[in-house]
Amino acid sequence: MQKEELLHLHMLLIHVKKYYENLTSDEIFTDRYNALTISPVHIHKNKILHKKAILTLGDEIVTHIRGHRPSMVEMSPEAATGRVAAEQ
Repeated sequence: MQKEELLHLHMLLIHVKKYYENLTSDEIFTDRYNALTISPVHIHKNKILHKKAILTLGDEIVTHIRGHRPSMVEMSPEAATGRVAAEQ
């Protein structure tokens, strides 16, 4: 993945976090992500740091949602049968 794509994904995750928080009025605590001291606007930082930030932020968002399971975010059985492709 190119650095520009990582920056876009990083920004998208920030928007997902803010959208979820506005929708549910439930704050997602991102202590591990905040400790990295990197944001999508830090374009001078390297790809590896942005990748680590994306994975950390994504993990904290998913962990929070799994722990709270609001009815509007629950998975339907049909959605669980889909396959997901991942880049190695």
